[in-house]
Amino acid sequence: MLLRIVLMLIALAFGGSSQTIADGLNPDSAIYQQVKALDDRIFQAYNTCDLTTLADMVDDNLEFYHDKTGLSLGKSSFITAIKSNICHKVKRELVVSTLEVFPLQDYGAIEIGQHTFCNMTETPACKDETNGIGRFFMLWQKQGEHYRLTRVISYDHLSDRERKAIKR
Repeated sequence: MLLRIVLMLIALAFGGSSQTIADGLNPDSAIYQQVKALDDRIFQAYNTCDLTTLADMVDDNLEFYHDKTGLSLGKSSFITAIKSNICHKVKRELVVSTLEVFPLQDYGAIEIGQHTFCNMTETPACKDETNGIGRFFMLWQKQGEHYRLTRVISYDHLSDRERKAIKR
Protein backbone atom coordinates (compact mmCIF):
# COMPACT_ATOMS: atom_id res chain seq x y z
CA MET A 1 0.00 0.00 0.00
CA LEU A 2 2.79 2.42 0.94
CA LEU A 3 4.60 1.64 -2.31
CA ARG A 4 1.41 2.42 -4.27
CA ILE A 5 1.04 5.78 -2.52
CA VAL A 6 4.70 6.71 -3.10
CA LEU A 7 4.43 5.81 -6.79
CA MET A 8 1.28 7.87 -7.22
CA LEU A 9 2.93 10.86 -5.54
CA ILE A 10 5.96 10.53 -7.80
CA ALA A 11 3.74 10.32 -10.87
CA LEU A 12 1.77 13.36 -9.75
CA ALA A 13 4.93 15.34 -9.04
CA PHE A 14 6.17 14.69 -12.57
CA GLY A 15 2.75 15.39 -14.14
CA GLY A 16 2.27 16.60 -17.68
CA SER A 17 2.07 13.12 -19.12
CA SER A 18 -0.58 12.46 -21.71
CA GLN A 19 -1.19 9.22 -19.83
CA THR A 20 -2.53 9.42 -16.31
CA ILE A 21 -2.40 7.15 -13.31
CA ALA A 22 -6.07 6.38 -13.89
CA ASP A 23 -5.18 5.19 -17.42
CA GLY A 24 -2.63 2.75 -16.00
CA LEU A 25 -5.04 1.36 -13.46
CA ASN A 26 -7.75 0.90 -16.08
CA PRO A 27 -7.44 -2.55 -17.74
CA ASP A 28 -8.94 -1.06 -20.92
CA SER A 29 -6.31 1.71 -21.22
CA ALA A 30 -3.57 1.57 -23.83
CA ILE A 31 -0.70 1.70 -21.31
CA TYR A 32 -2.19 -1.10 -19.20
CA GLN A 33 -2.71 -3.29 -22.27
CA GLN A 34 0.80 -2.54 -23.55
CA VAL A 35 2.46 -3.52 -20.27
CA LYS A 36 0.20 -6.57 -19.86
CA ALA A 37 1.34 -7.70 -23.33
CA LEU A 38 4.99 -7.19 -22.30
CA ASP A 39 4.40 -9.28 -19.19
CA ASP A 40 2.71 -12.01 -21.24
CA ARG A 41 5.57 -12.06 -23.74
CA ILE A 42 8.46 -12.06 -21.28
CA PHE A 43 6.95 -14.79 -19.12
CA GLN A 44 5.95 -16.92 -22.10
CA ALA A 45 9.67 -16.82 -22.95
CA TYR A 46 10.56 -17.52 -19.28
CA ASN A 47 8.19 -20.50 -19.11
CA THR A 48 9.41 -22.00 -22.40
CA CYS A 49 13.13 -21.21 -21.97
CA ASP A 50 13.18 -18.89 -24.99
CA LEU A 51 16.44 -17.20 -24.03
CA THR A 52 16.61 -15.21 -27.28
CA THR A 53 13.32 -13.44 -26.56
CA LEU A 54 14.27 -12.92 -22.91
CA ALA A 55 17.58 -11.37 -23.91
CA ASP A 56 15.84 -9.08 -26.40
CA MET A 57 13.41 -7.80 -23.74
CA VAL A 58 15.97 -7.13 -21.02
CA ASP A 59 18.26 -4.11 -20.82
CA ASP A 60 22.02 -4.77 -20.81
CA ASN A 61 22.24 -3.08 -17.39
CA LEU A 62 19.31 -4.90 -15.75
CA GLU A 63 19.17 -4.72 -11.95
CA PHE A 64 17.27 -7.70 -10.53
CA TYR A 65 16.61 -7.77 -6.79
CA HIS A 66 15.20 -11.01 -5.37
CA ASP A 67 14.38 -11.63 -1.72
CA LYS A 68 15.74 -15.20 -1.84
CA THR A 69 18.78 -14.83 -4.11
CA GLY A 70 19.84 -11.20 -3.69
CA LEU A 71 21.03 -8.81 -6.38
CA SER A 72 21.85 -9.82 -9.95
CA LEU A 73 23.39 -7.23 -12.27
CA GLY A 74 23.30 -7.25 -16.05
CA LYS A 75 21.59 -9.13 -18.84
CA SER A 76 24.25 -11.83 -18.97
CA SER A 77 23.85 -12.75 -15.29
CA PHE A 78 20.08 -12.80 -15.67
CA ILE A 79 20.11 -15.07 -18.73
CA THR A 80 22.65 -17.42 -17.11
CA ALA A 81 20.52 -17.68 -13.96
CA ILE A 82 17.38 -18.42 -16.01
CA LYS A 83 19.20 -21.07 -18.03
CA SER A 84 20.68 -22.73 -14.93
CA ASN A 85 17.82 -22.46 -12.45
CA ILE A 86 14.53 -21.87 -14.26
CA CYS A 87 14.45 -23.53 -17.68
CA HIS A 88 11.98 -26.43 -17.67
CA LYS A 89 11.95 -26.36 -13.85
CA VAL A 90 9.72 -23.42 -12.91
CA LYS A 91 6.53 -22.02 -14.37
CA ARG A 92 5.34 -18.46 -13.58
CA GLU A 93 1.83 -17.08 -13.93
CA LEU A 94 0.61 -13.56 -13.37
CA VAL A 95 -2.27 -13.08 -10.92
CA VAL A 96 -4.09 -10.82 -13.37
CA SER A 97 -6.44 -9.32 -10.77
CA THR A 98 -3.42 -7.82 -8.93
CA LEU A 99 -1.79 -6.15 -11.95
CA GLU A 100 -1.26 -2.40 -11.69
CA VAL A 101 0.45 -0.25 -14.29
CA PHE A 102 1.67 3.31 -13.86
CA PRO A 103 3.03 5.50 -16.65
CA LEU A 104 6.41 7.05 -15.89
CA GLN A 105 6.94 10.39 -17.64
CA ASP A 106 9.74 10.38 -20.24
CA TYR A 107 10.81 6.86 -19.28
CA GLY A 108 8.21 4.13 -19.69
CA ALA A 109 6.04 2.30 -17.19
CA ILE A 110 5.93 0.70 -13.78
CA GLU A 111 4.33 -2.73 -13.40
CA ILE A 112 3.31 -4.04 -9.98
CA GLY A 113 1.49 -7.23 -9.06
CA GLN A 114 1.60 -10.74 -7.74
CA HIS A 115 2.61 -13.93 -9.48
CA THR A 116 2.53 -17.63 -8.74
CA PHE A 117 5.33 -20.10 -9.31
CA CYS A 118 5.25 -23.83 -9.68
CA ASN A 119 8.30 -26.04 -9.24
CA MET A 120 7.68 -28.40 -12.14
CA THR A 121 10.39 -30.84 -11.06
CA GLU A 122 8.44 -31.51 -7.84
CA THR A 123 4.87 -31.24 -9.13
CA PRO A 124 4.60 -31.32 -12.93
CA ALA A 125 0.82 -30.84 -12.68
CA CYS A 126 1.34 -27.57 -10.77
CA LYS A 127 -1.36 -28.21 -8.18
CA ASP A 128 -2.50 -25.08 -6.34
CA GLU A 129 -1.33 -26.28 -2.92
CA THR A 130 2.27 -26.54 -4.12
CA ASN A 131 2.46 -23.17 -5.84
CA GLY A 132 4.43 -20.33 -4.41
CA ILE A 133 3.29 -16.76 -4.62
CA GLY A 134 5.28 -13.56 -4.64
CA ARG A 135 5.04 -9.87 -5.36
CA PHE A 136 6.94 -7.93 -7.99
CA PHE A 137 7.82 -4.45 -9.19
CA MET A 138 9.11 -4.13 -12.75
CA LEU A 139 10.34 -1.00 -14.49
CA TRP A 140 9.99 -0.92 -18.28
CA GLN A 141 11.97 1.68 -20.25
CA LYS A 142 10.83 2.69 -23.71
CA GLN A 143 13.88 2.50 -25.96
CA GLY A 144 12.92 3.64 -29.45
CA GLU A 145 9.92 1.54 -30.46
CA HIS A 146 10.57 -1.20 -27.90
CA TYR A 147 10.33 -1.54 -24.14
CA ARG A 148 13.14 -3.16 -22.18
CA LEU A 149 13.06 -4.36 -18.61
CA THR A 150 15.56 -2.29 -16.59
CA ARG A 151 14.74 -2.98 -12.91
CA VAL A 152 12.97 -5.81 -11.11
CA ILE A 153 12.21 -6.28 -7.44
CA SER A 154 10.76 -9.72 -6.74
CA TYR A 155 9.85 -10.31 -3.09
CA ASP A 156 7.54 -11.85 -0.49
CA HIS A 157 7.95 -15.35 -1.92
CA LEU A 158 6.10 -17.95 0.11
CA SER A 159 4.50 -21.26 -0.72
CA ASP A 160 0.78 -21.68 -0.16
CA ARG A 161 1.63 -23.97 2.75
CA GLU A 162 3.82 -21.26 4.35
CA ARG A 163 1.09 -18.64 3.91
CA LYS A 164 -1.52 -20.92 5.50
CA ALA A 165 0.80 -21.57 8.46
CA ILE A 166 1.27 -17.82 8.99
CA LYS A 167 -2.48 -17.17 8.91
CA ARG A 168 -3.12 -19.69 11.70
